[in-house]
Amino acid sequence: MKFISISYFLLLATFLHAQVGVDSVMLKRIFDEELTQGQCHTNLRELCKGYGKRLTGSPGAAGAVEWSFEKMKSYGFDTAYKQEVMVPHWVRGKAEKASYKVGNTINPIQVGLCALGGSIGGSATGEVIEVKSFGELRALGKEKVKGKIVFFNRPMDDTKINTFEAYGGAVNQRGRGAIEAGYLGAIGVIVRSMSVGVNPYPHTGAMHYNDTVTKITSCAISTLDAENLSKDLKAYPNLIFSYTIDCKTLPDTLSHNVICEIKGSERPEEIIVIGGHLDAWDMAEGAHDDGSGVVQSMEVLRLFKQLGIRPKHTIRCVFFMNEENGLKGGLKYAEVAKAKKEKHIIALESDEGGFTPRGFSMSAHGDTLANFLNYKSLFHIYNMDDFREGGGGSDIGPLENQGCVMMSLTPDMQRYFDFHHAATDTFEGVNKRELEMGAAGMAGMIYLIDKYGL
Repeated sequence: MKFISISYFLLLATFLHAQVGVDSVMLKRIFDEELTQGQCHTNLRELCKGYGKRLTGSPGAAGAVEWSFEKMKSYGFDTAYKQEVMVPHWVRGKAEKASYKVGNTINPIQVGLCALGGSIGGSATGEVIEVKSFGELRALGKEKVKGKIVFFNRPMDDTKINTFEAYGGAVNQRGRGAIEAGYLGAIGVIVRSMSVGVNPYPHTGAMHYNDTVTKITSCAISTLDAENLSKDLKAYPNLIFSYTIDCKTLPDTLSHNVICEIKGSERPEEIIVIGGHLDAWDMAEGAHDDGSGVVQSMEVLRLFKQLGIRPKHTIRCVFFMNEENGLKGGLKYAEVAKAKKEKHIIALESDEGGFTPRGFSMSAHGDTLANFLNYKSLFHIYNMDDFREGGGGSDIGPLENQGCVMMSLTPDMQRYFDFHHAATDTFEGVNKRELEMGAAGMAGMIYLIDKYGL
């Protein structure tokens, strides 16, 4: 009996070693194909230069939907279609203007400022109250805040190695600042941009109102101008700040998620989803956020088709619409999936920029997480072996309640917030090889998950 057990484990070890060898060869084929014949960088150029400023409801968003659909059809995937979804339609209008004067100077100081997504339009002129937190603002009370412009100047925490954690620690002042300030009678809000660096570029992003509080205009100020304004307020606490924004919200409009897939050969009813969001803020071209994610996701299917990999499960690529200011695309996709009783086993999202890929995260536990961690050695030579628990993105999040495992590609994150929601997020800011490495890594991971399951 002992002899049989030892023999069994020796055979098992030999078999597993052989499988690792086979998988290493396939991953090498995937990376070689992408790094020599990859098309995601070319596709990103077409998307960004042809259809920049893809905020929902805009001509850029509508054009990007059609471009995506035609591109998917051109690759000859098993299916390609558009899924209707009603989305918000906010427009920025004319360029924003902002300035303030200090002391007896004649010329006002011009400020880099932009309206936050969802803000009402209008003007505000008044003294400035600088605060770092909602608690600090509330402590001032209505007497000190009423009739003033509130300046939220809490920076992202430079000590956080994970810049997304730093973002999470600061972004509530952007999202709820107008509510908190409006409740105390403020006439406007300016928020320090969500960027780890000090630069002259204002970063936009979504803000929200509460129907029980008077709506006031809400803007982002560049980190450089935030530093200068804070310094000048110490010397001139009664300085007068003035800005004008021209934005407005129009009725919801029809848009689409764009979807393609390769049908599974053995378990077509079980779906593996990959994707990113097609919409982007109107400050630039949305290259990192999230043009990179959508072209990488489509590239996974192209690599499977090019290399003759016929998956066991259905591999579906989704370009979600309206992640930035509503999440309507992700919600609609999950709603339709539930109505059709579709079975999604895992969803992989790329929405952290087209930077050098470092690994993956997965929102799983037990044997599923253990199996996922076993793949680390296969990705070691590609410097993509930072595997961790967690994962998932905004668009695929609604699928989690349907039993789907969440997963994310995790690129290097140190430069992401130099580009996020700012005029700097252009095609030129994405490195071709870094983008391709991410696409190949995603394809390799999907190959393994399809082959072995969860």
